[in-house]
Amino acid sequence: MSFDKNILCVGAGYVGGPTMVMIADKCPQYRVELVDVNQARIDAWNSDHLPIYEPGLDQIVRRCRGRNLFFSTDVDLAIRKSDMIFVSVNTPTKTFGQGAGQASDLQYVERTARKILECAKSDKIVIEKSTLPVRTAEAIKRILHSGGSDVHFDVLSNPEFLAEGTAIQDLLQPDRVLIGCDDTERGKAALEELASIYANWVPPDRIVRTNIWSSELAKLVANAFLAQRVSSINTISALCEATGAQVDEVAHAIGLDSRIGPRFLKASIGFGGSCFKKDILNLVYIARSLALNEVADYWEQVVRVNEWQQDRFVRQMIAEMFNTLAGKRIAVFGFAFKADTGDTRQSPAIRVCKELLDERAELRITDPKALANARLELGENELIEYVTDPYRAAEGAHAVALVTDWQLYRDLDYQRIYRSMTKPAFLFDGRNLLDHQALFHLGFNVVPIGKPRLVHF
Repeated sequence: MSFDKNILCVGAGYVGGPTMVMIADKCPQYRVELVDVNQARIDAWNSDHLPIYEPGLDQIVRRCRGRNLFFSTDVDLAIRKSDMIFVSVNTPTKTFGQGAGQASDLQYVERTARKILECAKSDKIVIEKSTLPVRTAEAIKRILHSGGSDVHFDVLSNPEFLAEGTAIQDLLQPDRVLIGCDDTERGKAALEELASIYANWVPPDRIVRTNIWSSELAKLVANAFLAQRVSSINTISALCEATGAQVDEVAHAIGLDSRIGPRFLKASIGFGGSCFKKDILNLVYIARSLALNEVADYWEQVVRVNEWQQDRFVRQMIAEMFNTLAGKRIAVFGFAFKADTGDTRQSPAIRVCKELLDERAELRITDPKALANARLELGENELIEYVTDPYRAAEGAHAVALVTDWQLYRDLDYQRIYRSMTKPAFLFDGRNLLDHQALFHLGFNVVPIGKPRLVHF
């Protein structure tokens, strides 16, 4: 079968995978291939057990795989065959050298650019899909044009704005598709070629065109603003607890203001995931490198407040449970950073569980999708047991700590859970997910976020 265009994505993870799957589904006239050097990951994409969990993803993969969607580890061949290459490799926060703890580690982006230069035999459009610092495209262009050959590369920025757990819906009906290009005729032509792919299902007014630097910065700023709202309402949750106010009522009242809106005003244990913290720290590093220290200090505080909220959650547990957790069993409900994903990167559960272990608490951790990743994060420990059944996790526990807002935790039989627990039984709701009055009447001592505690003594 012949195709109008060969589209390639280097990196078959949380961003590249769903994005290419959606393009393949909406554009059957194009051949779409994902490549990755991780053989196990590619094997999983070619199996019935995909390497990532995302509602609705598996159905689309089954529909497209082998038709116009392919997964491979043959990076060299795929580059040679492609017309358009999305770069969607990992860009973690550096753990070494200059900028450690804040700057993005771009070694995988550079390796990919060098591999494209080595293998390409015809002109290519290269698209930044990974979240990258401003002006990374300049470095990519310098690498790609260092070979002295007749092959020409046009570099675009096309950042993703997906939320894990709703990525398929975000791709189907995006708020916007942002594409940045060089202000040249070739750059603008390359942009329109990419825009024509999205135009197969995205309304024209939602395809936003900018220069390449604005596109790169907009991604970082979008995540910084969302995280800022989470940290802002979490500071108010502490005020509510101290004054008797109800944080949900405060959030509802301010969210009715059309200038503010209701989104991301849910008080909780804090944000997690691969993007928010990494992107804010990247923004902080950029600002400091430009001697904009006040800007850097402002955004760094968003991350500090998030960590403070998680520490405060553990301090509340210690204070409520008679100032010691040693030898007490805690059932940890959820380990993924949010519901409807198995992703545990920067999950609040990691910090909370490590602090509970420091207090010598015994943990039974349960999660419907993230137990394997929880083991990778925390390892094997005589104080940790990983269990799939939340009822078993709660048996004999002194407390339940609800950390991830899975719907299944809302639907559990809490009378059964209460009967099975050591008394007095505590429930710490880090997501304000449950009916606290109902739990109190069952006998629980309930400690929510940003609301008055409900205790029997």
